[in-house]
Amino acid sequence: MTDSGWDTETVATVRKYALQNAVEYDGAGQAGSVLGRLLGERADLRSRARELKSLVEAEVDAANEMASTSGVEAVREALAATNPEALERQKQQKRTGLKPLPNATQGEVILRFAPNPNGPLTIGHARGVATNSEYARMYEGKVVLRFDDTDTRVKPPMPEAYGWIEAEYEWLAGRPADIIIRASERMPIYLDHATKMLEGGFGYVCRCSAAEFKALRDASQACSCRTRSVETNLSDWSAMNDGKLAEGEAVVRVKTDLDLPNPALRDWPALRIQHTPHPMVGDTYKVWPLLDFQSAIEDHLQGVTHIVRGKDLMDSTRKQTLLYEHFGWNYPEPLYWGRVKVYEFGGFSTSSMRAAIGEGEYLGWDDPRLPTLAALRRRGFDSQALRDFWIDLGLTQKDISISMQTIESFNSSIIDSKCERRAFVRDPVSLTLVASGHEIPETLAVARHPNGDVAGTREWKMNGDILVDEADASGEIRLKDFADITIADGAGIIQSIDRSDKRAIVHWIPSSMARPARLSTPIGEELQVSEGMLEDIDLKETSIVQLERVGFARIESIPEDGPVEMLFLHG
Repeated sequence: MTDSGWDTETVATVRKYALQNAVEYDGAGQAGSVLGRLLGERADLRSRARELKSLVEAEVDAANEMASTSGVEAVREALAATNPEALERQKQQKRTGLKPLPNATQGEVILRFAPNPNGPLTIGHARGVATNSEYARMYEGKVVLRFDDTDTRVKPPMPEAYGWIEAEYEWLAGRPADIIIRASERMPIYLDHATKMLEGGFGYVCRCSAAEFKALRDASQACSCRTRSVETNLSDWSAMNDGKLAEGEAVVRVKTDLDLPNPALRDWPALRIQHTPHPMVGDTYKVWPLLDFQSAIEDHLQGVTHIVRGKDLMDSTRKQTLLYEHFGWNYPEPLYWGRVKVYEFGGFSTSSMRAAIGEGEYLGWDDPRLPTLAALRRRGFDSQALRDFWIDLGLTQKDISISMQTIESFNSSIIDSKCERRAFVRDPVSLTLVASGHEIPETLAVARHPNGDVAGTREWKMNGDILVDEADASGEIRLKDFADITIADGAGIIQSIDRSDKRAIVHWIPSSMARPARLSTPIGEELQVSEGMLEDIDLKETSIVQLERVGFARIESIPEDGPVEMLFLHG
């Protein structure tokens, strides 16, 4: 035992980590960090962590003192003399991005992205596109784009949405989907598997009302339909498909253990009667599969190896696994993520947006106030920024809330270096420049980009009159990239060409270089429109510019007569 009361091995281990910590943090080692490393190596000491505190603190103080008096190199040499392997330790880095897929084989991974085509894709859908396509890239695999369009009543598909989604998938993924499937076109396959399920005795036609069945299910009791013969089930099945039974008169159920702890898994419904015509295939079918059945069958047929879905769909995994066991199939590897709420778009759903557009509350699916990819593309978001955001977030199962500012920061990092600057003066006030002993140049060269990422300059012709924002048109100001001035009686009196003090720097435009413009900014449910004058140099429709002291904006239109129309992207 040592003077500290601890055995020599424990003291040596503590000293090792104290020296290591002092080396890594330039003589500012921390006792908490050392204790954590110690207990990571010596699980037998974890029950005595409180007793170790004084020993750890003493060794950390000694290591830091050595670094202070003799230098960190002396600490390094002391560590090398006793534990040279400890010099190789790398600081633990937080894992970012997508974690490896379990049981994945390079070149054999197949994933699927399965939206309902009842509208275009939203910022929430972008997570599925980015994640699945990135995994496919990582493993040289494939993504099946499957349209789950077998609901003709609650979420009927929009014929236009199929094309929208295919294009939006390609925009965000950077390439088209490898396989594209419409579930409504594969109805015979699902109906055939339902028949096989009935013939195999692990499915049955239930004629109970929803209320009757729920009461029995919750009590773990079988309904009278469960024990009927295969022949009776097939007869009812035929009647369902021939339209002889009305909606709600019968459903096909998958037989499961009635004692399963979760009532939702007990004899769950697989197919139901639905007489509402389908927008794409009309009234060809009277029976349609529910999503858990249709999706399970299709995943098997397409050879899907991994399913990435929300943790709220864990019951779907359990239901489908039970069905796979009946058919003798192996279920894909499931991975889950938690819910992500974007503050600015918390209350939107595709159905509610569709209704609001129909009522004229929004101008269309690309209305900049909406969280659709169409709206984000129109505003000027870069697809790589959305990909980077979702991939960086990874597959955390935590429910989190974020602000659009988080996504905007990813976008800024991509577009800033390629966006030219332009001046946009809202509520313009005209000032006449007064030289006051200083020379006013005929032209002024202003950088297209402050860091030179975009080469060249904008040449401003100076005619003696300038425009500044009304809010800036008083007192002493600095005209950006030009001169210090004092404003008095409608004039801007030049005091210095060089910056002489800490007065506010403002943006401005020579009146000869300006043309009318409007900037539309989505703020919650409102679309705020600001009018002003825009620097008229090399303006191009659909290009994105950074307006000085305002933010990024996309130029939507440049009419021959009338103001330039711009749409605010973000600050």
